[in-house]
Amino acid sequence: MKHLLLLTAAILATPAAAQSVAITNARLVIGDGSAPIDGGTVVVRNGKVVAAGVGVAVPAGIETIDAGGRYVTPGIVAGFTRMGIVEVDGVDQTNDAGASGSPFHAAIDIAPAVNPHTSSIPLNRAEGVTRAIVAPENRGSIFAGLGAVIDLGADTNPISTPHAFQFMEYGEGGAGAAGGSRPAALAMFKNALVQARAYASNPKGYADQGKDALLTRADAEALGAVVTGKMPLLIHVERASDMLALIDIKKTMPQLRMVFVGVSEGWTIASELAAAKIPVIASALNDLPESFETLAATQSNVGRMKAAGVTVAIGTINDNEARQARLEKQYAGNLVALGKVPGANGLDWNAAFAAITSVPAEAVGLGGDIGSLKPGRQGDVVIWSGDPLELDSAALSVWISGVKQPLQTRQALLLKRYLQPQEGALPKAYER
Repeated sequence: MKHLLLLTAAILATPAAAQSVAITNARLVIGDGSAPIDGGTVVVRNGKVVAAGVGVAVPAGIETIDAGGRYVTPGIVAGFTRMGIVEVDGVDQTNDAGASGSPFHAAIDIAPAVNPHTSSIPLNRAEGVTRAIVAPENRGSIFAGLGAVIDLGADTNPISTPHAFQFMEYGEGGAGAAGGSRPAALAMFKNALVQARAYASNPKGYADQGKDALLTRADAEALGAVVTGKMPLLIHVERASDMLALIDIKKTMPQLRMVFVGVSEGWTIASELAAAKIPVIASALNDLPESFETLAATQSNVGRMKAAGVTVAIGTINDNEARQARLEKQYAGNLVALGKVPGANGLDWNAAFAAITSVPAEAVGLGGDIGSLKPGRQGDVVIWSGDPLELDSAALSVWISGVKQPLQTRQALLLKRYLQPQEGALPKAYER
């Protein structure tokens, strides 16, 4: 136990204050879909990017790091996760993603439950992930609650944007929560919008019927920000016909800021998604029908939607989303490779990298703060050993809001300790 505590302390050591740093001689990636810039410089002052590009002057007296021609990029923004609210899936005491017995649904706020000491945070930070979109899980209603955007810094304050969005299940998951059918889920959704709109127009006059109400006062208040367009509504939806039903609702309430998550059949209605201006956070490589709502799944889904003008980010819903956000780099790289396969549709490198940085940030309305190295954004910067979308590349240095981060993980420390066990310091079980 003592050794485990020492390992944890090493990983969670309090980092230094925000730095002012200039990284020069970089293969600089802004993250907005533009091509890498050779010989680039990025300057971070007081935690924010102040300049990035070629010919950028380095202020006098600032710490300067020569990247040696390596890739320098914004940190990865994990498009859809449950990082920090689930530790062990099968142990209820470590899972705060949802509450099946609660009378509240849309009002459930996951921000206070995010655990900065969860094992997945240092693991993903060491892989260049600096921010994560964290969503609750629905149980007992189509509405799951209020999600947050977190930073993966080695400190005790992981919440960078609380109440960042509302999350909702439609399709098969929503049907089950609403009583067993998609029409029931749609009726629940429409009724909730009407009640939330009534609350938003007259909060004091809202009649709360308590725990037996279809929408409690707290839930109506939470959805009030959705119906007025102040908060994005992330909706898990996979089947094309389900997306079309939701698009019809948006036509009657254009202020709704819908973002679709999953979207396995999105390519079949890509023109409709583009026309509705609904961004998507897609599962990158769904290529087999795992359910009846993903019968049209194909690895070319993301590429075809992007080609049709859909704004596409990459997420990991139902893909070990509590722990493995780092896989988004691999998925983006796979989409680049897919673009070279005859008859397939992938992404070019620039679009693929944007799909795991600026595009998910923009989808939740935070593109002006995170996801790129444009001036004014948070100083989330990564120096890589090679192409960040290649499996053999590693994050060499990571800054979050200008703070240099430790990249040690419990896994690496345990490997170092037990790789060559010695007699005396270890239990007899390790004798050869």
